[in-house]
Order: sequence, then structure tokens, then C-alpha cells
Amino acid sequence: MIRKVLPQDGLPQLGASLFLTDSGIETDLITRGGFDLPEFAAFVLLDDERGRESLRAYFRRHVDVAAEFGCGLILETPTWRASADWGARTGYSPAGLRQVNEAAVDLVAGVRAEYAGTPAGPIVISGCVGPRADGYDPAASMTADEAERYHDPQIETLAAASVALVHAMTLASVAEAVGIARAAAARGVPVAISFTSRSDGMVPDGSSLAEAIMAVDAATGNGPVYYGVNCTHPAYFRSALPGGPLADRLRSVRANASAGTDEDPAADGAADGAAGAGPGPAALAGEYLRLRERHPGFRILGGCCGTDARHVRAIAAACLPAGR
Repeated sequence: MIRKVLPQDGLPQLGASLFLTDSGIETDLITRGGFDLPEFAAFVLLDDERGRESLRAYFRRHVDVAAEFGCGLILETPTWRASADWGARTGYSPAGLRQVNEAAVDLVAGVRAEYAGTPAGPIVISGCVGPRADGYDPAASMTADEAERYHDPQIETLAAASVALVHAMTLASVAEAVGIARAAAARGVPVAISFTSRSDGMVPDGSSLAEAIMAVDAATGNGPVYYGVNCTHPAYFRSALPGGPLADRLRSVRANASAGTDEDPAADGAADGAAGAGPGPAALAGEYLRLRERHPGFRILGGCCGTDARHVRAIAAACLPAGR
């Protein structure tokens, strides 16, 4: 039996209103800030004031959109790569990773505080967790038990820093999603799971989106508060969206600006972000309208590779009037 998703304290995005999210933080920072992010890791910018101010400016641009439209917003901490293996590759010790995860939550909370009393709706701080390996390489995935052990330190830190939930993004396998959901449950923090997709709409481990959602729910007692799709283009997964009771479980979409390759659907979106080129915001907003016609359960709307606050604004302009 699928648990009905209801609004909870601290999770207003579970209600009926449309929510926005931020966008492709890494490609935005590369394009706008001129940063060379090692291993595509935005968390390294927390180490100096120039980087921190660029992160604040990125988040402010998105809160400004939410204030313009008077809607709620989910801000993901810049911690998608802030786990042990990626931290080691960028020179961070376990203690250093704990510090940057804490600093990431503090920075986003500080931006939220700046907008108290503005027309922006509720601003939810979500602790972002990424895959241990390449999000498009299911061969590198772990067992659920291995994933739980690997992701637990980061989830523990984010939970202790009082994020409203953790959101695991760009996942390529059911097993890693199960492990993350179990780690979040053990730490007492809600969790959302977003899978990426191949160009055929399948999760990279070969599961359909419906199969992946059902498998994670079965293994965790319907643990995730909702599911999403990210870091792929709507043209790839539009026809693969599940119907029936599972449709209520799939709530979030953060798509790339353009289509990529069979091996890496993020590739073109990332390149577009780095080059400042690619399909414009209006084109992606049109894709979101078509997505919501097919799957009205998508009520959390944002962007991924190659997108920035302009895309989120175009999506809001296209989708919010019909969603209020």
C-alpha cells in the first residue's frame, strides 16, 4: 500500500501548491563565476569569501524568483559531492567534510534569513546528497548495505545541522537509493530520492522509473517522502513516467537544459551551461508544461545542468498561474 503524502511540519512542499527549486549550481557557477570546480564539486567554494559570496548570489537569484511569484522554494545545499570518496579526491579529510557540510547549511540558512518578511513563500533547506560514483555508471554502484554505510556520515552531519530533509540526486541504481533511504531513517531525517535516466527513459541500472520506485518503497517501508527525476532531459523520460498510485510518489523534476548522449544525458546540458549556449529558458519551460500535462503530480519544479535562475523564472511563469 502506498502511503499518502501529506504536508508535514518543515515540509510544506508536500502540499498542493507548486514549489520551485534552484537550478544547475555547478554549471551556473562555472559560467557566471568563472570557477574551475574540481570533480564538479561546488562545496569547495565554501573555503573562501569569494566562493561563499558567489554561492550566496546564486541562491539569492532563485529566492528573488520565488519572491516575484510569491511561491515556495526548496534550496539544496551545495553538497552533492561532499561525501568521502569525492572529498578525498579534492583533498578533504573526514573532519573537513563535516565542516563543509555544516558550513553549507549555515550559508543557505543565512540567505533564507535575509528574505524573512518578503513575498517569497516558505523556503525549505534540503541537504543534497549525490551518488558515490558517476551517476551514469551503474556498474560502480554498491549494495544497499554498502550504500548505507558510505552515505551515513554525510547524512548524519546534515541531519544534525537541522536540514528539513535530505535529497539524494542523480542516482543510477535502486541499491544506492535503498541504502540512502535507510541511512536517513536511522538518523531521523526525511529523505527524497531522485533518479536520473538514460535516453530511453530507464534508470541506468536497467530499472524503469516505476520499478525503481516500487523496489525502494518495498525495501524501506515506503521510506522516501517523495521521488523525483533529475539531470536528464524531459524528452528522455516523458514517456516513461509511471501512472496509477505511483504517480503520487513522483513529485519533483529538475531537468537539464538540453539532451545529452546515451552514455551521459548530462553531457550536453553541462556543456551548454559552461558555454552559456544551448536551448533557451522558454524552450525548457515549454517542456515542463508538456510534462505537467502528462504528469500533473510534478509540483516541485527546478533545473539541473545548463540551467540557471532564468530557466527557473521561465518555468514559474509558464506553470505557476495554472498551478495556483
